[in-house]
Amino acid sequence: MSSQELNQPKAADLPLKGIRVVELSHMVMGPTCGMILGDLGAEVIKVEPPKGDGTRRLLGAGAGFFRTFNRNKKSITLDTATAEGREALIRLVDTADVFVENFKPGRMKELGVDCESVRKRNPKLIYVSHKGFLNGPYENRLALDEVVQMMAGLAYMTGPVGRPLRAGSSVNDIMGGMFGAIGVLAAIHERDRTGLGKEVQSALFENCVLLSAQHMQQYAVTGQAAAPMPERISAWAVYDVFELAGNEQLFIAATGDGQWRALCNILGRPDLLADPTLATNNLRVVARPRLLATLRDTLKNFDGKTLVADLERNHIPFAPITRPEELFDDPHLLASGGLAKLTLEDGSQTDMPLLPISLDGARLAPRLPIAKTGEHTYEILRSLGYTDEQIAALPQPQRQAASA
Repeated sequence: MSSQELNQPKAADLPLKGIRVVELSHMVMGPTCGMILGDLGAEVIKVEPPKGDGTRRLLGAGAGFFRTFNRNKKSITLDTATAEGREALIRLVDTADVFVENFKPGRMKELGVDCESVRKRNPKLIYVSHKGFLNGPYENRLALDEVVQMMAGLAYMTGPVGRPLRAGSSVNDIMGGMFGAIGVLAAIHERDRTGLGKEVQSALFENCVLLSAQHMQQYAVTGQAAAPMPERISAWAVYDVFELAGNEQLFIAATGDGQWRALCNILGRPDLLADPTLATNNLRVVARPRLLATLRDTLKNFDGKTLVADLERNHIPFAPITRPEELFDDPHLLASGGLAKLTLEDGSQTDMPLLPISLDGARLAPRLPIAKTGEHTYEILRSLGYTDEQIAALPQPQRQAASA
């Protein structure tokens, strides 16, 4: 057995076992919340339209969305454009502990599953809305990850002056779903005491403002606006990407005097240690342009593999410049169980990164394959009291046998 097979909790031991989550969401933010709850042991029922969630069919930058954020979920298809589909949705939500949605304002009211209506029937329900903005002047605007990165200072801080640049991942969508899940966990804990659910809201804009908070406070402390990251004045002199022999690139940092001394010794540069203008980090920051030029000239002669071993042995922070596809072969992820096999709709498998947490040393691996569109429709609707004949009368992408 691999280390990841030996170190996975049984389903019965997961903390959210017995919690039912109904998820009516698409793209990234809502599905991330549902995925986290599912990984923690909840039964997550994803409600899709008869043709399936459109995220399943995205190309380009969205091609990996569905498989990444929809593990450990069941799938039911309902046509909410019909009265019968809306009635089935309402009956399903009434059985839930948690309802997750991330559609535009007003859409849930049209479907009869807005927070006020649902919690009148099911006061124990925890209702989670993933929005563009929390309540306020912007609340009815539509938002995207890129929109809020522009609005909340993150794009300004990422690119050089005059060239705002979004982060290279759906950071706010993913973190927004994570904060939604945190709200759910808090509400479940409170419900144990009060018996009542809570409305939880998580929003892209406010999430991104939190990411920019350190730069806001830098201004509050210093009176000077934070410069974009490519043009910032670094707090540490050695904190940059350097080119090694063979055009290999490596990020190296020396944030303390001990690391600085060790780096100079590794590079065979005792002259830098003897230079009084480089004696402290602050002096090195003042001399940073000259110092970096010297280090670049030195480092271009070093072999990456040898240098990395020396840096690691001397506890100096470093990082290779890794492309996402190279992470499939990352030795740490492979050895620690950070990647696990996920079975896809077609029966094939892929290595999928897991949540970046462990519980008593155990990682939270996929328990269910990525569900086929509507795979669990009969199972779920039967549990609500529908007969097979009634289920068969509902619009479905593919009729399932009554014995399914």
